[in-house]
Amino acid sequence: MNFNTILEEILIKRSQQKKKTSPLNYKERLFVLTKSVLTYYEGRAEKKYRKGFIDISKIKCVEIVKNDDGVIPCQNKYPFQVVHDANTLYIFAPSPQSRDRWVKKLKEEIKNNNNIMIKYHPKFWADGSYQCCRQTEKLAPGCEKYNLFESSKCSSDSVVVMSEGYIPSNYVTGKKSNNLDQYEWYCRNTNRSKAEQLLRTEDKEGGFMVRDSSQPGLYTVSLYTKFGGEGSSGFRHYHIKETATSPKKYYLAEKHAFGSIPEIIEYHKHNAAGLVTRLRYPVSTKGKNAPTTAGFSYEKWEINPSELTFMRELGSGLFGVVRLGKWRAQYKVAIKAIREGAMCEEDFIEEAKVMMKLTHPKLVQLYGVCTQQKPIYIVTEFMERGCLLNFLRQRQGHFSRDMLLSMCQDVCEGMEYLERNSFIHRDLAARNCLVNEAGVVKVSDFGMARYVLDDQYTSSSGAKFPVKWCPPEVFNYSRFSSKSDVWSFGVLMWEVFTEGRMPFEKNTNYEVVTMVTRGHRLHRPKLASKYLYEVMLRCWQEKPEGRPSFEDLLRTIDELVECEETFGR
Repeated sequence: MNFNTILEEILIKRSQQKKKTSPLNYKERLFVLTKSVLTYYEGRAEKKYRKGFIDISKIKCVEIVKNDDGVIPCQNKYPFQVVHDANTLYIFAPSPQSRDRWVKKLKEEIKNNNNIMIKYHPKFWADGSYQCCRQTEKLAPGCEKYNLFESSKCSSDSVVVMSEGYIPSNYVTGKKSNNLDQYEWYCRNTNRSKAEQLLRTEDKEGGFMVRDSSQPGLYTVSLYTKFGGEGSSGFRHYHIKETATSPKKYYLAEKHAFGSIPEIIEYHKHNAAGLVTRLRYPVSTKGKNAPTTAGFSYEKWEINPSELTFMRELGSGLFGVVRLGKWRAQYKVAIKAIREGAMCEEDFIEEAKVMMKLTHPKLVQLYGVCTQQKPIYIVTEFMERGCLLNFLRQRQGHFSRDMLLSMCQDVCEGMEYLERNSFIHRDLAARNCLVNEAGVVKVSDFGMARYVLDDQYTSSSGAKFPVKWCPPEVFNYSRFSSKSDVWSFGVLMWEVFTEGRMPFEKNTNYEVVTMVTRGHRLHRPKLASKYLYEVMLRCWQEKPEGRPSFEDLLRTIDELVECEETFGR
């Protein structure tokens, strides 16, 4: 090592896959970092041949690579990435300490570069797409915020690069949610109702989680106790508060303030200090997600049917039988076998490529299709609790109003994403939403109504046509838009707050068309407040331009949820 060398170590380099079809390989290289260049050599230090180099001034991002599935096809198991020009170099270190050392030193050397990325891709580019967001262009914008002054979070001795030096990462303020994602107890985008469902399901004394508060930028600790405390619910929700002093500190109990949220949690794991019980057992939504499945097989959207295992039947829908299955005997998925003549297959297969790119926590993820045989299969995310309509009907009388409102909020979030991406559902109803193990509701079968070949379902004169969920411009002129989806969402809200009743249950489709055209609307459900019913009525304005957007609806529902959390049930 010469005097200019900052770091030198034998690491493993992955081929850069500059073309989507390029084969992958992994080769040992001697990496040498200096102030001006990162160079890699073939062979040992005493006899080495330079294979490539990266100008330090051209590096845009250095960060660890998240690897949820844990499959690393070489002996070094700790990957990090160096993004430069139009390429990403993936390097594999032999230990977390080695990886931290390289990431820290590289970040220090690039901190004055003027081309640092705002966002990056936290997972690998593989099989022609990024495994984090499934974007299929090498130059696609990143999907997660990149913080140059935040260290890798993979080991206990990680450090954070700061302009004035280095400090242990556990002392960095946990104010931003990005800093909390590494912790098992942090549940992003979980509201009060969902938190209580998760804590009740675990049913463990001192079960807790940290979640986003209804007030943007703040956090709440939700805590469950089986013994003692006021009231019978067993749930307590504590806002994490900030001191007025500088530097800011955070606390649950005013006498015990700390510089970061992780420090608060660590303290209260051992001391109740004013809480109803200690924080004994972290409850999490992490680690329960379905696999990252883009690029399963032949093409980005094509799945090899030999990799699917068929299990029990879940039910049947418009297109055929739906079964629980497993992909590669490991990940649970739902598999729809498409009945011959049930759908326009060619059009759907072409559209599947677009639909797979629609990725949101409140949409049931389409993973891919099997088109190499008949019947074709559609493979999607598996939702443990099934259809929302049945979920409501089977548990009538057991929902609080805020749980019902939370269901509507979930659906609205998914629909706002579809609206933002100019995608129309066309058949939004409780029967076309599914519920997962944690009680999260997700929108399913978006856009699928276009491919139905059943005349009764596609014609407004047909007995199966969902007239009771449709606005006048749809049953009169078949004019679909995001605003027609808004009307359907109003009906779905009505379904939720009646716990699964049929809209206009005593009327035929023909009668409903006449009633709606004359201005008749569904009555206010007993469980819906006057203000909530006004939201439904806004969805049912006769002219599409008079209806709110899903963005407006989501803002309104978020305000209602916030009132619920602020003032109690």
